[in-house]
Amino acid sequence: MANIRLLFISHLDTMDTMKDPAKPIPDFNSAERWVIESALKERYGHIVPIELADSELRLDPDAPVLTNCPTVFWSERGCNFLIFKTAEERYRSLFYYSDEEQFGTGRAEYDELAECVGLLLKLQADHEKQRLGVQTGMSGSQIN
Repeated sequence: MANIRLLFISHLDTMDTMKDPAKPIPDFNSAERWVIESALKERYGHIVPIELADSELRLDPDAPVLTNCPTVFWSERGCNFLIFKTAEERYRSLFYYSDEEQFGTGRAEYDELAECVGLLLKLQADHEKQRLGVQTGMSGSQIN
């Protein structure tokens, strides 16, 4: 799998940042990748390729330090997804359609990867329905 480099930094003044010299965060291991891949196969009904990347994040909003975080990226149905590993067994996530349309889960961090992935996929599915104008109680003919 090809490695790609992503840079997602929110609320960041680039003039006031510096690199974090702390011990590197371990990459996603095979068990963590399996959790993500299994959730994607269950959600979409087919294998969705994932990409491993690195992202520089400000883990502490009050500190001007950027930390290199292992990242999993995938794209499906016109939406892009990111899961960041911020420490051993600590994760953040977001999905986006464009630079202007980025969404989180409303939770800063997770200590369970399955919960992080599951909620990310559920919230994006709900958002996708809203974008398509789907409402509870509509029949298939009303949706198309």
